[in-house]
Amino acid sequence: MRLNASFAIFVSCLLLLGAFSIPSAAVAQQQEKRIALVIGNGAYTKVPLATAANDGGLIAQTLQAAGFDVTGARDLDGDTLRGAFRDFMKKAETSGPDTVAVVYLAGYGLQFSGENYFIPVDSTIAHDTDIPTEGLRIGDYMRQLTALPLKLSVVMLDIAREQPFIEDGSIASGLALVEPNPRMLIAFNAAPGTVAPEEPGPYGAYAQAVAEMIRTGGLPLPELFNRVRLRVNENTKGAQVPWDTQKVDDAQFMFFDRAPDAPAVASSDQAAAVRDKPIRDLGASDAYLAALDRDTLQGYEDFIAAYPQDPMAKRVRAIIAARREAITWRRSYRADTPDAYWSYLRRYPRGPHAADARRRLSILSAALEPPQTFTMLDYDVPPPPSDEIVYVDRPVLMFSDPDFDFAPPPPPPVFFLPPPPPDFVVLEPPPPPIGLFYLPSPLFVPIPAYVSAPAYVRPPPNNIIFTNIHNTTVINNVINRPPPAANPAAPLVNPAGPGARIGPGRTPAARDQVSQPAVHPGPALPAAVMRKATLIQEGKAPVPPSASINPATKAGSFRRSTDRPPGPRRALPAAGGTQAQPAAPQPATAHQAPASNGHPPATAAQPGEPAPGRDSIPDSTGRQFPKTNALPVPGIRGTPPAPGAATPRPGPKFGPGATVPETGPASGVRGSPVTGPGGRASGPAAPQPDAARLRPRGPQAEPQVRRSTPPSRMAPTAVAPLSRAAPRSASPRPHAPPPRVASPPRPAPHVAPPMRRMAAPPRPAPPRSAPHAAPPPRMAPPPRAAPPPRAVAPQRAPPAAHSAPPPRGGRGAKKCPPHVDKC
Repeated sequence: MRLNASFAIFVSCLLLLGAFSIPSAAVAQQQEKRIALVIGNGAYTKVPLATAANDGGLIAQTLQAAGFDVTGARDLDGDTLRGAFRDFMKKAETSGPDTVAVVYLAGYGLQFSGENYFIPVDSTIAHDTDIPTEGLRIGDYMRQLTALPLKLSVVMLDIAREQPFIEDGSIASGLALVEPNPRMLIAFNAAPGTVAPEEPGPYGAYAQAVAEMIRTGGLPLPELFNRVRLRVNENTKGAQVPWDTQKVDDAQFMFFDRAPDAPAVASSDQAAAVRDKPIRDLGASDAYLAALDRDTLQGYEDFIAAYPQDPMAKRVRAIIAARREAITWRRSYRADTPDAYWSYLRRYPRGPHAADARRRLSILSAALEPPQTFTMLDYDVPPPPSDEIVYVDRPVLMFSDPDFDFAPPPPPPVFFLPPPPPDFVVLEPPPPPIGLFYLPSPLFVPIPAYVSAPAYVRPPPNNIIFTNIHNTTVINNVINRPPPAANPAAPLVNPAGPGARIGPGRTPAARDQVSQPAVHPGPALPAAVMRKATLIQEGKAPVPPSASINPATKAGSFRRSTDRPPGPRRALPAAGGTQAQPAAPQPATAHQAPASNGHPPATAAQPGEPAPGRDSIPDSTGRQFPKTNALPVPGIRGTPPAPGAATPRPGPKFGPGATVPETGPASGVRGSPVTGPGGRASGPAAPQPDAARLRPRGPQAEPQVRRSTPPSRMAPTAVAPLSRAAPRSASPRPHAPPPRVASPPRPAPHVAPPMRRMAAPPRPAPPRSAPHAAPPPRMAPPPRAAPPPRAVAPQRAPPAAHSAPPPRGGRGAKKCPPHVDKC
C-alpha cells in the first residue's frame, strides 16, 4: 500500500508538472514581438515620386493590423534617415530573441559596385562617386539585423526605379543581386537589374499587392511573395516582375492566421501539382505562370526549351538576360580580382556593370581591358547567347519598353492566384498627412472576420488598428474619420489622441476614449525624426525644402528611358546625360516668340557659347545656360525676363524712366538674340560673327545690349535721367541723335574695333518690328561708331551716365544733351 501510495504521489507530481509546463510554453509562444520601420521618400527635388509616401502609409497600416509596433516617416533627408535607422537598430537590439523585424523602404534606389543604396530626398548626386556618400548603404543595416538574435528579418525594397540622378551609363539600372543572411528574407519590387515603370498613383502595384497578400492570411513567407510576383505581373501587364530571396525555411512565419472555417483560398492540390510538374509537361500558358512562380533561371530556361516560339518567349528571354547578367556580376564582385572583372568584361564588354568592373580594375591597378590570356572565372551560369545582349546593353532595362513589343502575359488561373477582394481592388487616395514627416494614413479596409493575428503575438502599445481590425464602427467613426484641417508641410509634434502619441495635458482617461476626433492611427515617428520636427517647430532648424514639394502634382517630369534613343550603353554620352531632341517650333505665346523670329530651341552651341549637355543646362525654351550659374532668374543678366515683366529703359532713348514690356516688339525680342551670361547670345538668331554679337553698336542693336545690362547698372541709369533729362520727358522717343550719349552705361569691356563691325548694315533686319518704326532719327548716330565714344569707362557710373563724354574729336564732341554745359 505504501508503495502504491508513493507511486500515485509520483504520478500526480508528474501530471502537475506537465500541467504547468503547457501554459509556460504557451506563454513563451505569446512573447513574439513584432517591430517595423517604414520609410516613404517621394518629395525629391529633382523628380518626385507620386506613390512612395502613400505606399509607405499603406504598408505601415497593414503591418499595424498584423500586430507590429511600427515607426515610420516620409521625405527624410540624409542625416534624419540615418538617425531613424540607428533608432530602429537600438529598438531591435533591446526587443529580445523572439522578435520579428520588418523594414520597408519606398523611394529611389541605386546600385554601385555591388551594393544597393537608398537615396534621401535632399540628395545632390551628380556623379557615380557621390552615391556612397549621399546614399544609405542598405547592406550595412542588413548585416546589423543578422548579427542580432532576432527570430526573423524581412527587408522589402520598393526602390528599383529609373533614377534621374546619373544618366551617363556609369551605373547599372535597378538593384544589385544580393544574397540573404540567415533568418532573413529580402524582396525587391523589380528583378535585379530591372526597374519598375512610373506609376501615377495613388498606390504602387507592388505595395498594394504586398498589402493584399498579407491581409489574405495563412500564407507562409515564400508563398506570400510568390503571389505578390504573380499579382504585380498581372496588374502591370508584365511590365514589372518582383523578386525575392530568403533563408527562412525553418521559420513558419505568417502575418495573419486563417480560421479553419474560412473560405478556401485556392485549390492547393491543383496548384501544388502545377508547381511540382516539369515545365515541359504543362501547357504554354500554365508553363509561363509556373516559371514565373518558381522565378529561377532554370525554370525560365526550361520554358524557352519547351516553347521557343510562344509569344511569351521574348519576354522570358529578357528575364533570363537580366538574371544571368546579375548572377555573373555578383560572382565577379565577390571574387574581386582582376581575373574576375576581366571575365565579366569578356562576357559583357558593354554590359550594365562594365563601368563598375573597370572602376574596380583601376583601384586594383590592373589593365582596364581584358588581356589576351588570363584565368577565366568559372561562373555558375553559361555565357549569354547573342539574342540576350540586346536586352542587357540597354541604358535601362524595363519590361514595358515599347521597343521590345512584348505580348501581354496571360492571366493566372484561379487555382494559382485567386482574384483580389472586391474592396481591395481600387483604393481611395489617402487624406493629406497630418504634418511634416508623417506618413499618410489610408482609409482602412476592414479585414475579414476569419483572418486575425496569431494568438502568440504580443499586442503592440497604443495601436488602435490592431485591436479593431474587424470593428467597422470604430473603423468608420474613428480610424477613417477625416483628420482636422492641417498643414502637411508644418511640423507636428505629439499629435493628441489614443493609438498614437498623447500630447501634453492629455489624461490617461482620454487615452481610452476611442471616439476622440484627434485620433492619429498612423505609425509613430522615429525618435530622430521627432527631434528634427521639434527643432523645426521651435524655430531652431529650417523647414526642409521637401516640405514645399507635392509629389502627386510634380511627379512625371522626368524624361523616361522610353524617350531615349534605344541601343547599347555606348550610345550614351560620357557625361551630362542624353539631351532632349530639339522641339518643334511652337506658336508664339505671351512669353515666347515664334520660331520665325530666329529663336528655335537651341540644339547646338553657337560660337562662344557653352556646349549643350556637358557644361550647360537648357531652360524652358531650350536655350543653354552654364551649369555653374543658378537657374535663369528674371532680371539677372543673361536670363530671359519673366512673362509680362517691364524693364526700365534709360531716359535718353525711351524717355525718362520709360518702361517697355519685354514681351512687346519694342523690347527687341523679335529679330534680336536674347543675350546670355557675359553678353553671349543664347540662340542662333544673329547671323553676325561672334564678336559682333557680343558688342552690338548699331542703332537697331541698342535695345538688345541694354537688355543684357545687369540690374545693378540699369537701376541707377534709369533714375538719373529723371533729374538730368527732365525737359526731355515730353518726348518718349527723342528724334535727335544726341540722346545716344546715354549708351555709356554699357559694360566697359567694349572696344573700338568691334564698334565698326557692329555698325554694319546687316543689323537693320530687326526693323520688322512695329516699334522700330522710328529708326530714322536714330540712324544718324552710326557716325558715333567711331572709337572715341566707346573708350569712356567712367560713364558706367550712374551719375556720370549722362555727363558729357570727354572730347575725343569728331561729331561726338559737338552734340551735348540739353542742360549740359560741356560735352
